[in-house]
Amino acid sequence: MLTKRRWLAAGAALAVLGGGVAAAQTATAGPAPRNCPTLHVSKGWYGDNRAKLQKMIDERGSCAGSGGARPVATFDWDNTVVKNDISDATLAWMLRHDKVLRPAGWKATNKWLTEDAARALTKACGTAVPAGHPLPTSTDTGCTDEILDVYQDAKTSTGKKAFTGEWNHRRTVPEYVWITQLFAGHSPDQLTSFARAARAENLAAPIGTQQKVGTHTMEGYVRYYDQQRDLIHTLQKAGFDVYIVSASAEPLVRAWAPGVGIDRAHTIGIRNLVRDGRLTTGVQGCGDVEDTHGEVLTYMDGKRCWINQEIFHVKGAKAWKKQDRAHRPAFAAGDAETDVTFVGDATAGHLAINRNKAELMCRAYDNADHRWLVNPMFIEPKKRQAAPYPCATTGYTRPDGTLGPVHRPDGSVIEDQKDTVY
Repeated sequence: MLTKRRWLAAGAALAVLGGGVAAAQTATAGPAPRNCPTLHVSKGWYGDNRAKLQKMIDERGSCAGSGGARPVATFDWDNTVVKNDISDATLAWMLRHDKVLRPAGWKATNKWLTEDAARALTKACGTAVPAGHPLPTSTDTGCTDEILDVYQDAKTSTGKKAFTGEWNHRRTVPEYVWITQLFAGHSPDQLTSFARAARAENLAAPIGTQQKVGTHTMEGYVRYYDQQRDLIHTLQKAGFDVYIVSASAEPLVRAWAPGVGIDRAHTIGIRNLVRDGRLTTGVQGCGDVEDTHGEVLTYMDGKRCWINQEIFHVKGAKAWKKQDRAHRPAFAAGDAETDVTFVGDATAGHLAINRNKAELMCRAYDNADHRWLVNPMFIEPKKRQAAPYPCATTGYTRPDGTLGPVHRPDGSVIEDQKDTVY
């Protein structure tokens, strides 16, 4: 019954967010159906993007009167719903407030961490602090710098490789895993409380603020995008089931998501395993992949798996596959390669926030199904990328990390695309 209802709900997707030139010409034509909620924020939307979003809401929302199951909308978080990165903001706050706990051994924190990185971290942070106790990173600049070098650059302070080995580059990134593993030893609620403290600090800081963490300079502010908050609220009022699907640790997203009306049940992020009430370095698996050391994250193809598993209840290996229209989001929004798979899966509309990320922008500008929208960042937008995106040669990241051409669903290669929305 659920599948049948979702199929009925998906049936109206044929002519939304585009449909070629004709749809663009009629995006603003005619009154909206009665009782359809409308978008209120107009500033910041590029061209007729707002009108096309409204058209999609009118046609797919409960106001369309099509009945059936509620359509699903999925949003990435960092630099999609907010400006800047809440993982960076929380780690910076924790380092400045001595909240990172010394592990018993750095090598054990991450399966891909090199011996060089483990030695560098041990030398910089010392062994005087007992394992499980806070490192004095607010004053120990050397320790703080080494942690940030490994996280931000995937290299030690002396330039040696910090991570090595094999991993599926469309499912995980070692440094993304490692930041969640630095949170080990705290309870999920404690981590959420740290994120709330970082949230208050970053929302209070003026736009453009930068902060010193060790000797590193990091962004010192975060802002909710008014346009995305308005879009999320309007989608909810129109009957959409709206989820956040983030590559940040889930306890962090829980601190921020209520600011746009998203509750815990609609929040999906990296889920570290919990033992005796405390986070560990283990990470929950997805589909047919059991709990791991981070081989699967809510990253790229992993976001599809988590959406399929948690929202549409698709189990096992099938969760990694693109589903039928009844088991896919109607709308999705993202800003980077980490989002490209699930944003592309949407049936009625794909919103790409332009941060000059190659594969996402190749697919967005190619606009194969005429339902892609490209919008500049709402705060401090990126400048136009001068060279075309290398879609036909190196725009796609293969599972082994090598680069190749970006293919359409029909197998044809996407031509290099010029950056036109900035």
